[in-house]
Amino acid sequence: MTYKRSFDETQTQPQTQPPCMNLRSKAIYVTGNPDPQSQDEEGSTRFNCWCNSTQHVLGPDEELVDRTTCVDGRDCFKSRA
Repeated sequence: MTYKRSFDETQTQPQTQPPCMNLRSKAIYVTGNPDPQSQDEEGSTRFNCWCNSTQHVLGPDEELVDRTTCVDGRDCFKSRA
């Protein structure tokens, strides 16, 4: 079986808000910097993301973490600046 790369197609617009500083995914360790315009980051779903604060797929607010939800406005959000 050959490997085929796929992305989450439910998200129509790329996420342009900066992510929470505690959001982690495999992509951050490849690129070294989370880029909101990167297709790798767009495709990051809750299954390849975790919260660095909890070390789990659930954030401190007990909600699932992913690139689309870990943005400003969430109670546990921490800005990179």
